[in-house]
Amino acid sequence: MSDLTHGDDAAAVNSLRSAVMRLSRRLKHQRVDESLSPTEMSVLGTLSLCGKATPGELARKEHVQPPSMTRIVALLEAKGLVRLEPHPEDRRQKVVTKTEQAEAMLEESRRKRNAFLATLVEGLDEDEWAKLRAAAPVLEKLAHL
Repeated sequence: MSDLTHGDDAAAVNSLRSAVMRLSRRLKHQRVDESLSPTEMSVLGTLSLCGKATPGELARKEHVQPPSMTRIVALLEAKGLVRLEPHPEDRRQKVVTKTEQAEAMLEESRRKRNAFLATLVEGLDEDEWAKLRAAAPVLEKLAHL
């Protein structure tokens, strides 16, 4: 990989960063439940992907401190969106799982955000849409590095 801090590559990195941040902000405004913070929604999304996790595992995945995750999990539990269950191997720990209510809310949120993106994509020509479709797996990879 070449040096991405100079010339055209640096300009492309800057443009990508700016575009991803703006699009992310616009997507965050397409929320189904305004009572949940973006962090709470992110935790539910993580649970949707991994099924269940300890608060410590969630803290690492969400890049927050464990005490912060403990508070987030307590808020989500009070809203009926997660359950705490005994850890199958370690009695000192709990396992967090999302509830059916959380899954329904996540599904509605995905539907709303997908519809918003689909509306934006309608403004692209066929060539732009083909390039965006081809870039989607690469953006997905970047999101998980």
